Formats: sequence, C-alpha cells, structure tokens
Amino acid sequence: MDSTASIALPGLWDRLVGTQPRPELWMVIATLAAATAVVLPHTLWRVSRNAITIAHEGGHGLVALLTGRTLTGIRLHSDTSGLTVSRGKPYGAGMILTAAAGYTAPPLLGLGGAALLAEGRLTLLLWVATALLLVMLVMIRNAYGALTVVLTGGTFLLVSWLAGPQVQAAFAYAVVWFLLLGGVRPAFELQVKRARGDAGDSDADQLARLTQAPAAVWLFLFHAVSLCSLIGGGRWLLKL
Repeated sequence: MDSTASIALPGLWDRLVGTQPRPELWMVIATLAAATAVVLPHTLWRVSRNAITIAHEGGHGLVALLTGRTLTGIRLHSDTSGLTVSRGKPYGAGMILTAAAGYTAPPLLGLGGAALLAEGRLTLLLWVATALLLVMLVMIRNAYGALTVVLTGGTFLLVSWLAGPQVQAAFAYAVVWFLLLGGVRPAFELQVKRARGDAGDSDADQLARLTQAPAAVWLFLFHAVSLCSLIGGGRWLLKL
C-alpha cells in the first residue's frame, strides 16, 4: 500500500469516528429558528418539503430491503409526493413495516441525528447522511428525483469536505432540527386530507387494509412518533 494512503486512511477514520466540540447554545437556538422558518410558512414549506419526501420514500425503501422485499425503484415528484415500489408478498409483517416506515422515517432520522450530535459525532452524521443519499440515488427512477437527491447529497458532501467546523456544526444542527420539525407537519397534513376525503390511498389507509386496524390508529402512531421524536431530540440538542 502506498505510504501516503496508509497515513491518510487512519486520519480519515479518526476524523469519522472522532468527536467534535458542541456549538454554543445560541447557535443551537439559531438553527432551530432557521429550521422553523422553512417549515411553518406554506410558501417555503412547498420547497423544503422535498427533503422530507426524500426521507419518507427512503424509509419505505430501506425497510423494504431489511424485511426481504425486492426494491424496484423510487420516484420523487415536483409536487413533493413520491412513490416507492417493491416486490414481495402483498401482506404480512414485511409489507406492514414497509408501509409504516414512510411517515415515521423523517422524525426517527432526526432523533438519530440528535443522538449523534449530543455525543459530538458531527462528522459521522454528515458522512452517514451523504452515504445514505448516494445509495438512494441508485434506486431513483425519474429525472426530477435524481436531480433532487444529487443536489441534496452534493450539499452534504461539500459541507463535509470544504466547510469549517462552525459552518459544519450550524448545517448539521439545522438539518436535524428540520427533520424533527418537518417530520411533524406531514401527519397533520394527512389528517386534514383524510378529513376532506382526499387521501383514500394514503399510507394510513393502506395500513388499515393490511391490518384491519382503523386508519386513525395508524395516523395516531405517526403523530406519536413524530412528536415524541421532536421532544426527545430537542432535549438532546438543547442539552436539557
């Protein structure tokens, strides 16, 4: 092995698994405010929701693979909707877990990110996120979806390699806050759509058909996961 490579690889590993100082509380609060500013206003949410859709469909895809289903493709659309297609039994635990993974994936990813940041694993968080986006890119089956994932993954890559520690910390905290906050809103939007009769084939309704449990039960689960993740992750980020 080249001597330069033998020196560089341990350095990269130390950088990946090492810890970084936690930012000051004012930065944590500032990133919370920034994430809130792109989640609450409807005009900004129409754009930023694309990132939540990536996590949502990625959750479907990941759990489909973990439960032994064959993932055939993921599509992301400009209206912030998405579709994940997998092959396997149209019933059973694998199908149920796959269907339940969409709305729960963004807040759980945010919770996991908050746990890493609480331990000072900022670089690990950025690199893991980049790796997941690269893996997801392989399964994207439409141009808009590929563009969205490339831009998102490219942003993580640039920040990971080129930005200074302060910028990396601000970016990582903003992303995690966004996942925690942005993971709450879709369940409420689904609740409104179902009340209007506009979401007959939603994840909650599919789960109701798979399990015979009412869709309201699954909607409650989505709310519980997202709100508990926000509370738990927020406590870790704010060091409460």
